[in-house]
Amino acid sequence: MFRSLKNFVATASVVLASADVGQALNAVTPAVPKIDFVTIDKNITLRRMVSHAVNPKGIALFLHGFPETLTVWKEIAGTLSKDYEVHAFDWPGYGQSSRPSPEQFSYSPRDYASVLKAYIDKSGVDRSNLVIYASDIGSLPALLLALDEPKIAKKIIVGDFAPFNRPHWMYESLQNLKAEPTATPTRAYMNRTSDEILQNVHRRGLAPEAQYELSSEVQADMKESWTHDGMTTADAFASYYAHFTRDEDYLEANLFKLKTPIKVIWGERDIYIKSEMGREFADRTHAEFDVLTGIGHFPHLQDPARTIDEVRAAFAD
Repeated sequence: MFRSLKNFVATASVVLASADVGQALNAVTPAVPKIDFVTIDKNITLRRMVSHAVNPKGIALFLHGFPETLTVWKEIAGTLSKDYEVHAFDWPGYGQSSRPSPEQFSYSPRDYASVLKAYIDKSGVDRSNLVIYASDIGSLPALLLALDEPKIAKKIIVGDFAPFNRPHWMYESLQNLKAEPTATPTRAYMNRTSDEILQNVHRRGLAPEAQYELSSEVQADMKESWTHDGMTTADAFASYYAHFTRDEDYLEANLFKLKTPIKVIWGERDIYIKSEMGREFADRTHAEFDVLTGIGHFPHLQDPARTIDEVRAAFAD
C-alpha cells in the first residue's frame, strides 16, 4: 500500500510539473503568423500577415517601405505576438499584393492612405488600442489618413520619410524621381540595377562595423516579388513619387488637423532622407523626436529590438 501511495505521489508530481512547464511555454511561445490575402476592392487584393496573441494587450500594424515586403516584420511580429495582435501587409505594387495599372490605381500616398483605411476597416481592429508603426513610404499615407480620422489609432510611429517637399534633404535619385525630365531615366536605371538595389539598399551610409545582412527569407521574397503582374517594385515606387509633392504639400498645409499622437524616429546615418526633415516635422507637430545613433534608413532591420521597445512603449503611454 505504501509503495502504491509513493508511486501515486511521484506520478502526480510529474503531471503537475509537466502542467507547469506547459503553462510556462504557452505563456512565452509567440503565435505562428498566418499569411493570407484580403480583398480591398475590385482592383486591390493585399497579401497580409497576422499573428494573434491568446490575450492581446493591443494591436500593432506595421507598414513597410521601399523595396520591402511584409517579411521584414516577421521577426518583430514573432516577439510582439506573445502579447499583441500583429498585422502587416504588402502595399499595392510590392510583395504579392495586386499591381493594377496606373489608370486604375495611382500608387500615390493619398491612394495608399485609402488602402490603409480599408484594411483597418476590413480587419475589424480596435482603433482605440491600435499602434501603427510606419517606415519610409508607409509614413505619409498613415499621416494623411490621420488628418481626416484623428482616432484612426492610439498612436502612430513614423520615421525616415519625407513629410514635406524638401528635395535638398533627399538622396539624389529620390530627388530625380519627383519630376521629369529626370524621373523616367531614374526609374529605368532602378529597374536595370534591381539586383544591386536589393543587395545594398539597407547598407548604404553605415559604418563598416554597423553593416548587417538580411535574412535569406527577406532577400528571396523581395527578389521574387520585384516583378509581378507586369509591374516592378520600382515602377510602383516611381508612381508614388510622381504624386509625392502634391501629397506632401497637402500634409504641410493641413498640419493643424493632425491630432493623433505621433512619435518620430530617425536613423542618424540615414543618407536617403536627412534627419533635418524629421526634426522639422517633429517641431511643427510638437511630436517626440528620437535620432538613433549609428542607425541607417531601416531601423527595424538594423535594430529590431529597438523597434519592439518603441511599440511596447507606445501601448504604455
